[in-house]
Amino acid sequence: MVGLVQTWEDYMGAKRRRIEAGVKAKVALAAVRGDRTTSQLVSAFGVHATQVGQWRRRLLEGAADLFSDDGRREVQQQDALIAELYEQIGRLQMEAAWLKKKVARLD
Repeated sequence: MVGLVQTWEDYMGAKRRRIEAGVKAKVALAAVRGDRTTSQLVSAFGVHATQVGQWRRRLLEGAADLFSDDGRREVQQQDALIAELYEQIGRLQMEAAWLKKKVARLD
């Protein structure tokens, strides 16, 4: 009965392959260029045809965001929020220290 026990990898196959963002970008750019067919890209990069289409679509949809000012505005808003929160933390720390001093006098 030694051969009856299977590991998860034996039963379900190999672990999922993680594809790096750089490879995805290369595949998407090659798909947008259109100089090779999807099947040629699949064989060249070793990915599934559905992935090529998805990455191409994500590149085309997200390309406009690269050149918009929304990213800079968002960073500025986050910086302002962080500064405000640090100010509030400092104020609360001062109030807590003052209250501790007052409570110590009452004891």
